[in-house]
Amino acid sequence: MFKHFISLQWKAFFRSASFGKSLGLKIFMAFIAIYFALVFLILGIGLYPLLKEAFPEEDPLQIVNRFLLVYLVLELVMRSALQSLPVMTVKPLLALPVSKGKVVNYVLLRSLLSFFNFLPLLLFVPFAVFTWHETGLPALSMFAWTVAVIGLILSVNYINFLLKKKFADDIKTILPYTLIALIFYGLERFEIFSITEFFGAGLNYVLEMPFLALLPLLLAFALFKWNQAMLKSRFYLDESLKGKVTEAKSQDFEWLRRFGGIAPFLQLDLKLIWRNKRPKTLIFISLLIMGYGLIFYPNDSYQNMPAIFVFVGIFMTGIFMINFGQFIPAWDSSYYSMMMAQNIPLKQYLNSKAALVTFSIVIITILTTPYVYFGYDILLINIVCALYNIGINVPVLLFSGSFNRKRIELEKSPVMNYQGTGAAQWLVGLPLLILPILIFWLLNKFFSFEVAVTTLAALGFLGIIFRNLIFDAIVQSYKKNKYAMINGFKQTGE
Repeated sequence: MFKHFISLQWKAFFRSASFGKSLGLKIFMAFIAIYFALVFLILGIGLYPLLKEAFPEEDPLQIVNRFLLVYLVLELVMRSALQSLPVMTVKPLLALPVSKGKVVNYVLLRSLLSFFNFLPLLLFVPFAVFTWHETGLPALSMFAWTVAVIGLILSVNYINFLLKKKFADDIKTILPYTLIALIFYGLERFEIFSITEFFGAGLNYVLEMPFLALLPLLLAFALFKWNQAMLKSRFYLDESLKGKVTEAKSQDFEWLRRFGGIAPFLQLDLKLIWRNKRPKTLIFISLLIMGYGLIFYPNDSYQNMPAIFVFVGIFMTGIFMINFGQFIPAWDSSYYSMMMAQNIPLKQYLNSKAALVTFSIVIITILTTPYVYFGYDILLINIVCALYNIGINVPVLLFSGSFNRKRIELEKSPVMNYQGTGAAQWLVGLPLLILPILIFWLLNKFFSFEVAVTTLAALGFLGIIFRNLIFDAIVQSYKKNKYAMINGFKQTGE
């Protein structure tokens, strides 16, 4: 039966309507995967001597044991952002005499072949072999340690699926977990209780008592059964038909009428955000990202690298612009063909989108002004980055929108949801983030901080001054790609 499932997915992959369109992106992602595989392999081979050289007084294995928990947490965060459950199309199977257990087991077992499970092996297996060779530890102890690490990685794999489902239903449920993580970080930072030392001690016991390596494997098996029970409970035809019973709320946003010709479009956009899960969740994500500066600003190692602060400023003040703007006009994909058949001024439509994301940049910039606590330079960089976002990045995002071809279902959660994502979304990240960082770094290195900041601000002001001319060119791009966009938005395949 598993062989039959593999055959069905193989055919679905190659017969998909979007196969040819996304083939180039798949090849690009394959090269990225090969690159990271080589990086992890080289790091795994060189990790022991690197740690020995950097910390000659400590045992490299003890250091890895102590910081393995940090690695697993970071891996869980990366999986939550990038990994998706390998779900096959099960609806046609629900009306056939196919065992639910077989389908669910296939989905969960197939996840073991994920690249995210393969990548850590390239890091930890060479490290274990090198450690065994250098330290003379018993081969059984190092084998048990490797098995324990693999069990923990598989546990993270299945924890990710459980959390993904929980967060997909309600993004606000991430807050308690974030609070717990901050509490442990505070206890570690102020040396009240070290959870990393506690976790490392557990791995040290595995070296002394190899049979303890079975515990992480049992944890992975328990999480497998938990996922299995959860998926089986949702394996019904009417599961997708059930909906939450909620009180209907209406917002007309009448106060937007004062904005003239773009007011009707702004009202539609705000109603779209207010009434649909995916765009509404972007608001919560934007609020969470406002704390991004706390990772960099207090860190002494970044104080001599102001270009890093430009990245933080662009990303933090423009997070809603990036998340919402990269899918313009795909948010309107379900009725875009109807809009294009009406006598709607395309420039007003684009101006309304620009006004919405510009408003978000201004609000986030105001809300992040308390970062002045870490220095007036940081506040200045944030304000300049906001200007650059408004003058340059907003038109860049709108222009890239003329190449969007993939529709978006508004009621789907954005958590690990790549619907609507195409090559345009990947490529637009280059001018958005890399270009301002490069400009700032070059000017700061060869001239001064003041010249670099002034140049970014000037570019932002120039974009605002010549916005009318820039938008005329963007409108022409939308008109040129009009029918290709309409045709793409009609395609329901992701």
